[in-house]
Amino acid sequence: MTTLDQPTATSVVSQDRPLRRELGVANALSHGFLLLWGLLTVLPLLWMFISSFKTNGEILADPWGLPGALHLDNWARAWTGAHIGRYFLNSLVVVTGSVSLTMLMGATAAYVFARYEFRGRQVVYYLFVGGLMFPVFLALVPLFFVVRNAGLFNTWLGLILVYAAYSLPFTVFFLTAFFRTLPTSVAEAALVDGCGHFRLFLRVMLPMARPAMISVAIFNFLSHWNQFLLPQVLLQGDESKWMLAQGLFALSVSQGYAGDYARLFAGLSIAVLPVLAVYVAFQRQVQAGLTAGQLK
Repeated sequence: MTTLDQPTATSVVSQDRPLRRELGVANALSHGFLLLWGLLTVLPLLWMFISSFKTNGEILADPWGLPGALHLDNWARAWTGAHIGRYFLNSLVVVTGSVSLTMLMGATAAYVFARYEFRGRQVVYYLFVGGLMFPVFLALVPLFFVVRNAGLFNTWLGLILVYAAYSLPFTVFFLTAFFRTLPTSVAEAALVDGCGHFRLFLRVMLPMARPAMISVAIFNFLSHWNQFLLPQVLLQGDESKWMLAQGLFALSVSQGYAGDYARLFAGLSIAVLPVLAVYVAFQRQVQAGLTAGQLK
């Protein structure tokens, strides 16, 4: 009579050790890659901020050294002399309007696609999502003529509408998936209590979707704030209407003749600060919005 050999505790431990060793190596490599990526991201920004407080002589003589004194006049010259302050306010107005319009239209459309059944719903939804496949530069020529023929060329309203149109596909795609995860019982209870469909959306469902709304709004803000190609095509001639990216581009081109690199770094720092402030302020909300749909 034979018996099957049973694995002993020693053999189990010996089998676990290579697995643990492999997992340890994988974790070390992943952490090392993340550390390298963080350094490659943070160090250029840190060097830019430090250089914005130097003089032009210090930048050329010792580009990697610390400034001898904090020259805050670089920021003042960039804000007023290079008109960065005016371009900053222009971008703030346009981005606020475009993000507000995008979130209003995107949340409404996504809620309807996620919670209501009607004929052609899938077709219209895929038409929205299909916009993700078309890069901006492929439609620049027809877009230019459409905006010009509509009388919106070289206007902030035209730029706001274009920003919103290009942000709607991602907004609808993201929010539709999130609205589908919200409990149906809450909506049914609100309807039984006499809540109308419009009030149900504003008072019940929209507050429940707040994490996703904040996440998408931040992504849209970053995309609109850093946009350069669309303003360069749709805002021409009148410098008083330029966006911040256009102003920084003009400032960088002028440095080839003036050599005022301290003012250039100060202007770049002014452009980066709102992006960093938004990310730091809403970091937890972004993470909650990206994971809330999976946790429900």
